[in-house]
This record gives sequence, C-alpha cells and structure tokens, in this order.
Amino acid sequence: MPSTTLYTKTGAEAGTVELPETLFASPVNEAVIHQAVTAQLAARRHGTSDTKTRGEVRGGGKKPYRQKGTGRARQGTRSAPHYAGGGVVFGPHPRSYEQRLPKRMKRLALLGALTAKFGDGAIKVVEDLAMDAIKTRELLGYLDALKASGKVLVVSAARDERLERSAGNLPSVSVILADSLNVVDVIDADVLLITQPSLTTMAEIYA
Repeated sequence: MPSTTLYTKTGAEAGTVELPETLFASPVNEAVIHQAVTAQLAARRHGTSDTKTRGEVRGGGKKPYRQKGTGRARQGTRSAPHYAGGGVVFGPHPRSYEQRLPKRMKRLALLGALTAKFGDGAIKVVEDLAMDAIKTRELLGYLDALKASGKVLVVSAARDERLERSAGNLPSVSVILADSLNVVDVIDADVLLITQPSLTTMAEIYA
C-alpha cells in the first residue's frame, strides 16, 4: 500500500499516512484520461452562438428589381446570402457540445490521474487547514510552510467558508470538496494538498 509523509499546516512532519491503493496505485491509461478531459472541457462550452438564416433576417419580401431588361442577374430577395445584411449559410446555431462518457471510464480516468500525480510527487497530505479567520495572508503562510507552489488544488472533506474565502483572492489556489474531484482540475494542478479526513471520503466514493 502506498504511503506518504503527513504534515501539519505549519509544515512540520507528523509521521506517515497510508494512501488507498485503489486511488494512488491504479493503472494510468493515458488514452482514457485524454478522452475524459476532452469530454469535460467540451461540456463546459456554452454553445450559444447563433446566426440568422435567410428566412430569419429582416426584410427581403420584395424583388430588388424587375426580372428582365436590366442586364443584371435575376434576384428574388435582399435576404439572400450574397447580399450584405443577408442570411448566413451554414453558420453556428445553439447546440450542446456534451460528450457522453461511461461512469466507469470517468472513474478510471480520475484514478489514473491521481496515481500519476502521486508518481510525480505532487501529492501532499496535511492534517488539516483550519483557518482562525478569513485571512489570505494566513493561508499563504501555510502554503509557503508546506512548500506548495504553482497551481495548488486543496482537497477538503467538507465546506469550510474561512478556507474558501481566504483562497478566493489567490488565482493559483483552488478549493474543491473530496466528493467532487474531476480529472481536469487534478491534472491542471501542480500540487494536490489533501487534508487527512478527505482520504476517507475519497476512498468511500471513488475506490
């Protein structure tokens, strides 16, 4: 069973902690991870772009000029695509970019991402990150003591308003609940700072 160092929030070592083998020693299937990331990013797209067809633009009910005798090509409406202000051919319309992905593939991708991060030494387990008050400077001190730099993803077992609001002013720090992990956030983080109680929740949900 894999294990890692357990830290206090002040950066001191507090022993070791065993990690769930199913979470941090799973096969890393890069193809499945890539597919899960693609599906998740596609689902974030709004798909609200819209253009008007020749039947939706205003006007165009009358022939621009008579059919014969002008020497010009015959035209039936000003709403035709080749006129300025006319309809758009094959333009975008509201749609969903969602890609369906089986739950087993999503879980396999997440477990593979966690295992890869553990292999890269990007997993740090801390006893807790309880805040005395809503202070960004206090949280920064804890992160510096834990040597958590770059993009940091804090995994919390439960909602903590002080922690979340303290991290709100730090663009490189995100707080996520242990039961809401996703592949994109895990892969995008340079350091996963997991509170010790979160390991139990993660093992119950994803193992």
